Amino acid sequence: MRGFGDLEAVLMDRLWDRDVDATTVRELFDELATERDIAYTTVMSTMDNLHRKGWLAREREGRAYRYWPRVTREEYSAQLMYEALNVGGRSDLVLNYFVDRISEDEFAGLRAALRRVATRRSEAS
Repeated sequence: MRGFGDLEAVLMDRLWDRDVDATTVRELFDELATERDIAYTTVMSTMDNLHRKGWLAREREGRAYRYWPRVTREEYSAQLMYEALNVGGRSDLVLNYFVDRISEDEFAGLRAALRRVATRRSEAS
């Protein structure tokens, strides 16, 4: 898995930030066109690429498609972290370097997450 390209990241951020379940290319294009010089077809092809890569789901509505993310922003971030852990050399060292760089609040959140996972795993066995 790789991170998103620049426009892919912008589109995914917009989709994750929306209060609606699904969005058309036109809706995102109209929003982006107020901020940058961009072609409708560029937005359309990028959303189609995200769909083909499995990041967006879609359904036809009239002549257009409505798109929505298949994963949350947090699930995507977790997948990136998991990949970095597995391709970054010795996972124990990667984790040590990571933990050394996080804030006390982030460390407390990590500790709480580890406790929740340990509890779920012990209950499942």
